[in-house]
Amino acid sequence: MHAPALHQLQAHLQQLIDQGLLPGAVALIQQRGDTVLFEALGAQRPSGPPMARDTLFRIYSMTKPIVSLAVLRLMEQGRLQLADPVSRYVASFAQQQVWTPQGLVPVQRDATLHDLLRHTAGLSYAWEPGPVAEAYLGARIGSRRHSNEQLVAALGPLPLQHQPGSTWEYSRATDVLGAVLEVVTGQTLGEALNTLVLGPLGMDDTGFCVPAGQQHRLAEPFERDPQTGAPVQLIDVSQPPVFESGGGGLVSSASDYARFLQLMLGGGSRHEPTTGQTLRLLSPATLRFMTTDHLGPRPVAGDILAPGHGFGLGVAVRRETGLAARPGSAGQYSWSGLGGTVFFVDPAEDLLAVLLTQAPGQLRHLIELWPALVYAAL
Repeated sequence: MHAPALHQLQAHLQQLIDQGLLPGAVALIQQRGDTVLFEALGAQRPSGPPMARDTLFRIYSMTKPIVSLAVLRLMEQGRLQLADPVSRYVASFAQQQVWTPQGLVPVQRDATLHDLLRHTAGLSYAWEPGPVAEAYLGARIGSRRHSNEQLVAALGPLPLQHQPGSTWEYSRATDVLGAVLEVVTGQTLGEALNTLVLGPLGMDDTGFCVPAGQQHRLAEPFERDPQTGAPVQLIDVSQPPVFESGGGGLVSSASDYARFLQLMLGGGSRHEPTTGQTLRLLSPATLRFMTTDHLGPRPVAGDILAPGHGFGLGVAVRRETGLAARPGSAGQYSWSGLGGTVFFVDPAEDLLAVLLTQAPGQLRHLIELWPALVYAAL
């Protein structure tokens, strides 16, 4: 990669820190199996110690691809199939109804595990006001006091935003997959993820809470957003949570998450340089299946997916090199996290790139900035 452009990348991130927009950041880029950039910049928390490479971050929705891969591992083992109705595992999802302006109507077909993976199950995050959002609020959907079992028991009877399979809308779907994983494995979600993904990959710093002896490594945001002045409050990860959110609950480090992305870029296998051994968690065919667009011409609600992008099973997938306002190759896949974390993988360039911060207000800017800076260095 182009060394002056990598220096420019670091200088720009440092400028954001000097401007008071980010407390600090960790940036990691690997290409063709080599680490070309791994830098910690700024402070771990406001007025705190310097950022370190092994700093821990709340990765929020970057949890979703990990949960999705765990589900696909169970599919490969024959323990579930993506065509299965959600109600086979979660009884409250039987006989669901869809909200329409004329009233509730029955679903035309049951939502499936495939729908959950690609966010076409008719669910929502209820960010936009309306009857579905009011129902979510009344049932306290997303409460940190609900277990996964309690979440799906409350969520299943609520009206859907769309007919299953008809529309892409970013939603609580991966939280529901977390409950399905618990049912199929007989473990808590944290235990299941450790068995299926985290443990085999040696992702020892990734979990739903930070042990007391490691909490000094946790990154923290500014108390108030530096641009809007709004208070910033991220999830408490100091104690094991009741709600192990498959949609957004994990804490991780840059090197841990890079291990996961190395597996993805390796077609479901990861080579361990220190031992010379290769670990396979997923077949190359299944990995391609996961990172291929599963939406086709379906309408997309909201503006989360950029133009020229579809959605695979837990990741956004770039269908065309053009259309989006940020650089990238067709076949690239990516996602981000509410706290200010971003990753993408570009198989055409044999490239993975992770940027971790704790600055929620800067997320949309970072989603556009990070690929621009990385591709400038190719």
